[in-house]
Amino acid sequence: MVTHKEKIVIKNREPFDDEDGWQFLVKLGKFEFIIDVDREYWMDLTEEKMTPEELVQESFRFLLEREPKESILSQFNLQTIQRYFPEYENTIKVAIT
Repeated sequence: MVTHKEKIVIKNREPFDDEDGWQFLVKLGKFEFIIDVDREYWMDLTEEKMTPEELVQESFRFLLEREPKESILSQFNLQTIQRYFPEYENTIKVAIT
């Protein structure tokens, strides 16, 4: 779980070479994660009602409610979450409304 000392910090956003998405560096305490977000997936999931940064932030909140930060993959595409947690996309859609 996230404690008051553990803030989810998104350090930077780099576009993919083909501009079809972004790569984010996310810091959680001493842990760093590299997260890829495909533009099409972001648009389908959020209907552009939240920014890609907000989606990454909300996705980390989702993950931290289900597993410790030590268990989160250090590098992954956001779509991977759905494979491990089938409720992910519905949870994000509810958070948007």
